[in-house]
Amino acid sequence: MPVRSIRLTVVLMLMAGPSLLLAANPEHRMSYLDNGTIRIGVNLNAGGAIAYLSKSGDSTNLVNNWDWGRQIQMSHYSGPVPFAPDGKQPFPQWAGLGWNPVQAGDHFRNPSKVLDHRNEGKTLYVKCIPMQYALDNVPAECVFECWITLQGNTAEVRSRMTVDRPDKTQYPARGQELPAIYTIGTLYRLMTYTGDKPFTGDALTRIEKSEEEKRKGGWPWVRYRATENWAALVNDQDWGVGIWEPGCTSFVGGFAGKPGKGGTNDDPTGYISPMLDEIIDHNIAYEYRYVLIVGSLDEIRKHVYEHARRPVPPTYKFEKDRQHWHYRNAVDTGWPIRGELNVLLDKPDPQLIGPSGFWLAKDAPKLRIEAAFKTGQGQATVFWKRFDDDRFTGAKSLTFQIRPDGEYHVYEIDLSASPEYRGAITGLRLDPAEAGNKGDWVKIRSIAFDKPDAR
Repeated sequence: MPVRSIRLTVVLMLMAGPSLLLAANPEHRMSYLDNGTIRIGVNLNAGGAIAYLSKSGDSTNLVNNWDWGRQIQMSHYSGPVPFAPDGKQPFPQWAGLGWNPVQAGDHFRNPSKVLDHRNEGKTLYVKCIPMQYALDNVPAECVFECWITLQGNTAEVRSRMTVDRPDKTQYPARGQELPAIYTIGTLYRLMTYTGDKPFTGDALTRIEKSEEEKRKGGWPWVRYRATENWAALVNDQDWGVGIWEPGCTSFVGGFAGKPGKGGTNDDPTGYISPMLDEIIDHNIAYEYRYVLIVGSLDEIRKHVYEHARRPVPPTYKFEKDRQHWHYRNAVDTGWPIRGELNVLLDKPDPQLIGPSGFWLAKDAPKLRIEAAFKTGQGQATVFWKRFDDDRFTGAKSLTFQIRPDGEYHVYEIDLSASPEYRGAITGLRLDPAEAGNKGDWVKIRSIAFDKPDAR
């Protein structure tokens, strides 16, 4: 889980006020877009991370710049944990981060190097070599790219990571920050919709640790489900910054420090990150998009309602990527994905786990899996999670017969036959074999639902 809260380093104290800070600080060489409604800026001396966001004409920067672990920026995770290339050891506090390239720079305040930058007034593009956050001055074995455009009170961002690691190990999936967003201390109220009636105007929820959790200490962030795919950090007047990540319901966030106080250069900070568990291959090209929204809570939610697709049963076609699926006790044959997942089943209890989502069981009674099984067993099992019980359990599963002949077949599983398949569904898991053996595998072209009236 991402944690950029309490720093042990001593940082440079700057005397300039918030309106002059970025211009006065030699660490900040900025490039801006301004459409008359909002203004956004990237720091070309720190990997092109987003270091400035405000209303046009307002000098209050909403982005936290306490150290290079803040900003609004790309941050990815893989193994090994700890990551100690050539014996170089990570800073002890961050050893659990593993392989963690960060767009702005590292814990020791070594900035990431910008390789390319273009800004023609409509689109801002940056390309950088990120730094390994927990290590002292170690560039990562990948390249980050971002494209930013403005539309009204929103910034639309496309981010891409291209990896080129000599270590070809397929490490287990890790939670990816898509992206990491750190705001100033006055934006301390984390708001979203967490209920089972998304896009109906139902009441919002404030996300915060309970008093008991606060007393226990630990990281200030909590994981939560945002069923409308957005969250926002706002001030006492319900105004601030929101992020909309279409299709993503798993978020992490919270507030660290004294709430309601602090500007761009101060330690108190709010944090939001949409999260997906992803395998980061040694040669992957991984891309995602998100939208930043500056405004009131009503304006942020209104933008999402006007542009979001309403929840529908998922269709996973593994034509060019994993569709956010990952594995436990299994690996596949690696990147690139060419029309199918090819998963090796040589470990006990292999599992294929789908991304967190949200759809109604009544809209998705039958699951169709196009797959080829090569196992010594004649059965496979589908599990599901529900909104009211977000765990994979034996009660919420169905076993179906397979033909383990290595040929492609279409399997239809009537999930509605189970009384436990009801309400809102939040995820799927496929166990292709009870016990994997050397030489076993499964290939999958698609996992999709029939519509209720189909066939």
